[in-house]
Amino acid sequence: MPTTLAVAACTLSAIILCMPDRAGAQDAGKPLFEIGIGGGAGYIPDYPAADQNHVQAAALPYVIYRGDVFRADRNGIQGRLYRSDRVTFEVSLEGALGSSADHNRAREGMPDIDLLGEIGPALKINLHRDSDRRDRIDLTLLVRSVFSTDFSRIKYRGLVFAPDVAYSKAGLISGDDQFRFSMGPIFASSHLMDYFYQVEPQYVRPGRPAYDAKAGYLGLRLHSSLVMPVTERISAFGAVRGELFSGAANDDSPLYKRTVNLSIGAGFTVSLYRSDSRSGAVSDILD
Repeated sequence: MPTTLAVAACTLSAIILCMPDRAGAQDAGKPLFEIGIGGGAGYIPDYPAADQNHVQAAALPYVIYRGDVFRADRNGIQGRLYRSDRVTFEVSLEGALGSSADHNRAREGMPDIDLLGEIGPALKINLHRDSDRRDRIDLTLLVRSVFSTDFSRIKYRGLVFAPDVAYSKAGLISGDDQFRFSMGPIFASSHLMDYFYQVEPQYVRPGRPAYDAKAGYLGLRLHSSLVMPVTERISAFGAVRGELFSGAANDDSPLYKRTVNLSIGAGFTVSLYRSDSRSGAVSDILD
């Protein structure tokens, strides 16, 4: 989990990224290493500004590693190159599910949108944090390269710049839950816009003229998630994402069908193994 490049990120990001990061007074001694399994389902748009949603579901193993530099947790896979009390600079990796053109009226006869991966640097600046570290606001500035794969080859799909401001709170409903709400604009290069909105001459049909996509503003993303422990080893999660595309650079594309997209997802995680060694890198309840 949390990205925006393929609106369909809701399920995979929730399953892989919203892993059971326990909160509470014992968090300073979280296990260094965990292995488990997570499952979930989401009702998500086929692509940004699509007018059709489909249910996607998956069950996958996960790994949590809370190292000083390398981390794999509910925030994705990160290499933390620099960290102070208020600033973190990291390189992170995330993924998003694709969609089939055969199941979408607007893209019928066109290539599928494949599984997407994103990798790139991010600068995270803490703007506010309360004294007991259970409430915080962060500004994140990130740039990522986007790649697609159909498991036979990998293709470069362009760049995305998606700054956001996020509010996080531990104990919104119960003492150990973690709530997060974020919002921010999304800007994409022409390569990525082509992938979503370009119509090549060979795919022209009545009502779908040729179209040359351009770089620029993609939309505004609002995302909320809640991770709640059920037992010591089982956690449930839910996520809701809204995206607004009014004023987007390619709102005149025949593949631009709706100015508002809504995604919802929910699932669970089960921690099967936890190392006896504890992490010394976790100093914040929301970390």
